[in-house]
Formats: sequence, C-alpha cells, structure tokens
Amino acid sequence: MTLSALARGLGVSASHLQRVFTRVTGVTPRGYAEHLRSAKLRSSLKSGETVSRALYDAGYGSPSRIYEKRSAGLGMTPATLAKGGAGERISYGVAESPLGSVLVAATPRGLCFVTLGDSERAVESALAREFPAALRVRDDRALSTYVKDVLSRIAGREPHEELAFDVRATAFQRQVWDALRMVPAGTTISYSALAKRVGRPSAVRAVASAVAKNPVAIVVPCHRVVPIDGSTGQYRWGTKRKEELLRAEAP
Repeated sequence: MTLSALARGLGVSASHLQRVFTRVTGVTPRGYAEHLRSAKLRSSLKSGETVSRALYDAGYGSPSRIYEKRSAGLGMTPATLAKGGAGERISYGVAESPLGSVLVAATPRGLCFVTLGDSERAVESALAREFPAALRVRDDRALSTYVKDVLSRIAGREPHEELAFDVRATAFQRQVWDALRMVPAGTTISYSALAKRVGRPSAVRAVASAVAKNPVAIVVPCHRVVPIDGSTGQYRWGTKRKEELLRAEAP
C-alpha cells in the first residue's frame, strides 16, 4: 500500500500523514512497515517455516527483494537466519588497548560486532555468544583497518572514513544509532535529549534500550549518552572504561 493510499483512507494529505506519523513514532510509515515485515519474517523463519513461504507471508513480492536489499534488520540472508546463522563467515581481530582487549568482527558486508574485555578469551567468548552458529575465523590482518579505526576512537581520535556496517536492527534502533553517530567527540547527550532528537521525547526507556543493544559500540558511541543529572552513568563494560573513553575525547 502506498503512502497516498493510506492518506486518502484517513482523509488527510500524504505530506501531513508522513510528518505526523514520523513525529509520533520516530520512523517514517515506510520504515515502520518494513520493520513489521522483517519482524514477521524473522518469526516465521525461527518457527521452522520454509524461506519462500515466510517471504511471501511477510509481504515481500519476490525473494530477490530481501536478498538484494538486506535493510530489514536481518543482518544475513533469510536462509542463513533460518539455520541459526550457520554458514555465515565472521572474521575478527583482537588487539590490546588502554581499555583491555578489544575484538572487532565483520562479515564480508561490513562491521558487525565490537566488544571489550579483560582478556582475549573473554572477548572471543562474547563473540561466540553473539553468533553461536556462525563460522568465526580470526584474521588480524584482514581486520586491520577495522581494528585500527576502533583503536583510534578509543584514543580519542575520530577517523575521517566511514566504515561499512552489517548489523541487525529495527528501524527505530537504526534511527537511534544514527543519531548517536551525530554526537561529536568530546561532548555528551542525555537519554531524554537523545529521545527528543529522534522525535520520541516520551520514549526515553525505548531509546535507552536501543543504546544498550548497540552491537558496534565505540564506533556508534553509546558511551556519549549520560544520565540527565550529569553523572557518567552505567556502561556495558564498566563505568571506569566509560570514564576513560570520555576523558580521551575531551578537548
């Protein structure tokens, strides 16, 4: 169904519907519809439905639509997802940083995971929990560009080049993460201010949940989000690491 058809059914103009819907939900009508379709597709695949049946039941006109355009938040093809990620090749590199061991992982399509830990074993275990059925291959040389990028960010330096991403996310999560990437180094933003920035001032908890689920932390700088009282706040890898990240970025 087109935006114009929806607008006619509601007795309003297409531009008005687009504007109000985006302000209320935080995503466009098209983005919201895509999120619902991808959620139904994921549910059907995980319940054991065949790929072709799941695709058509979710409203995709042809298999090529989802295989060619993986923006539905799947992060991998439907067939791979249906098998629990089996067959997906994920390369990763590990390096030492002022914050401990850092692991950076990517598929052939882009960066998919960043984590910190007290040891190589700890960060490799985190990757295994995130992608239990994937083929995980350590290749420090192949991941050197990604690793150098993350290490530069940890040191407080913002690389000029944009990295390619391959992350699974809802339309709302992507919107929050995109807004996070616009927060300059050396500055912070409160959860409530971030909620207002994405057009959802009353959805502070939903925004906080999206921030917490960010799989490529540091590159998408969730450490720059702080409580409204000005304190450092919690962090997945400990308050001390968050404080060190913010200190390194300070002007």
